[in-house]
Amino acid sequence: MILGAVLASVLIAFIIVKYLPLKLRWIPSVLLVVLAVFLGSQIYNGIMEPIKFASEKVERYTRVVKSLKIVRDAEVKFYEVNGKYTKDKLGLIKFIDNDSIALTETKTIVEQVNKGGGVVIDVEKRVTDTIGFETVLKYFKNREYKTMFNVPGVKGTEFELEVGEVEKVQGLLVPTFRARTPKSGILAGLNSALVKQELEVIESDQIKGEHVSVGSLEEVTTGGNWPPSYDKAKGAKQE
Repeated sequence: MILGAVLASVLIAFIIVKYLPLKLRWIPSVLLVVLAVFLGSQIYNGIMEPIKFASEKVERYTRVVKSLKIVRDAEVKFYEVNGKYTKDKLGLIKFIDNDSIALTETKTIVEQVNKGGGVVIDVEKRVTDTIGFETVLKYFKNREYKTMFNVPGVKGTEFELEVGEVEKVQGLLVPTFRARTPKSGILAGLNSALVKQELEVIESDQIKGEHVSVGSLEEVTTGGNWPPSYDKAKGAKQE
């Protein structure tokens, strides 16, 4: 578009010099001014559009990451109590409201063991005792856990929540979970060309791939696919 406008300017200038009478040259002059303003606005928009996009996507992603952290923490607490993860969204919310976590204390004690023949030796053993309980809700005070599955800014959409298992070593299956949502929904309404580029990013300081996610079904992790900058975003509370 800008290249076409430049060619049009050259053509107008050629017509002015070659064919247009002196008394009518004010008309193309006005046209050239209008064209210059148009070119300037297009150049400005071309520079500012990616900058505005980058700022807006970080703002939107930050809200999504905040919710995914709550989902992650809820799954981790559920695993501590039940030894597995869950894909039951309503059940996970009820778990936060109603369940408790055992508080344990591990200490080393010495026991005397009779080896026979009058031989008695001291043997150290580690013993874990339950010393009390605390509510799961304690860990979610002032956090919007009841709506944690709603994707911020994407009306009527919830995070996908899946569970699975990974064979960490031969014969040992380890539970896994993953919560995610497509970037395309989060970025709806922004420049389509820039959104397409965003879905293909591979840089380490960006959220890679087509989703914003936490956890994995392919490896044992409770981390998110966002870079550390989203944990340090301005105004974001560390969680």
